Amino acid sequence: MTRIGNSDLDVFPLALGGNVFGWTADRDASFEILDAFVAGGGNFIDTADSYSSWVPGNHGGESEEIIGQWLASRKPSNVVIATKVSQHPDFQGLSANNVRSAAEASLKRLGVDHIDLYYAHFDDPSVLLGETVNAFANLVSDGLVRHVGVSNYSAARIHEWLGFAHRASAALPVAIQPHYNLVHRDPESAIVPLAQEYDISLVPYYALASGFLTGKYRSADTAGDSPRAQGAARYATPQGLRIIDTLEEIGKDHKASIATTALAWLRERPAVVAPIASASRSAQVHDLLASAIVELTADEVHRLDEVSQPDPV
Repeated sequence: MTRIGNSDLDVFPLALGGNVFGWTADRDASFEILDAFVAGGGNFIDTADSYSSWVPGNHGGESEEIIGQWLASRKPSNVVIATKVSQHPDFQGLSANNVRSAAEASLKRLGVDHIDLYYAHFDDPSVLLGETVNAFANLVSDGLVRHVGVSNYSAARIHEWLGFAHRASAALPVAIQPHYNLVHRDPESAIVPLAQEYDISLVPYYALASGFLTGKYRSADTAGDSPRAQGAARYATPQGLRIIDTLEEIGKDHKASIATTALAWLRERPAVVAPIASASRSAQVHDLLASAIVELTADEVHRLDEVSQPDPV
């Protein structure tokens, strides 16, 4: 287990992404995935109130509802639930009233009395940041939320959030959720140094680049493939394919899959506590869990650093 920032949340160093629940995984498949994750030692589940509102016929909250049904059915111990606010069709933005109403709706769907880690999903420049910070702080003081996080915020805005929180003696963010993986290393310029300076943990999403870093998509041709294939295939550039080849070579030495090796690299990055990865079938969970025990050598990390180095242009 590993600790999120300076909080009391001890988590398995891989978070299970709930974005597929109610989308590419129905209720039964989702239960099987969650069962396999917990049976393998996992305890950190990430979702959002908006998942999966983009699916025809869905309205948002489907993922939380499935997780809530699973929690009620299985009654697991020591499971850490993270969810987010600002993108649900009925609760868009980060005004104080919206943050409170969305949190209460998430609690009802999850069937829990508190949210372990509650993220501001996307920055909302239409609302004064101080209002949002205070809204989250009030959720903590009222016992609805244990800890606060931010997702998709710039380093500058996180600095502002920290300033407001310090001045108000409010709950400080313990986690940042950035888009971060071997083919998208943008957070290393500003987010990673900020996280290190303030002892805030990174919980990267798109850790497998929409599935590209599983090695499944080696072509831009995704006709007839899964709903996520188009997002993954855009990384099938010459550099992207070199990254896949390197992951495959390194993985063989560890008897590990491409996906496992990619997650193991990300887990070793500064300030990263637990990459987020999702599975549409329970059979995929093993490779996700395995990333927590694969230890890459310094030379292997260097090879992956070099092959994935962003183009300076």
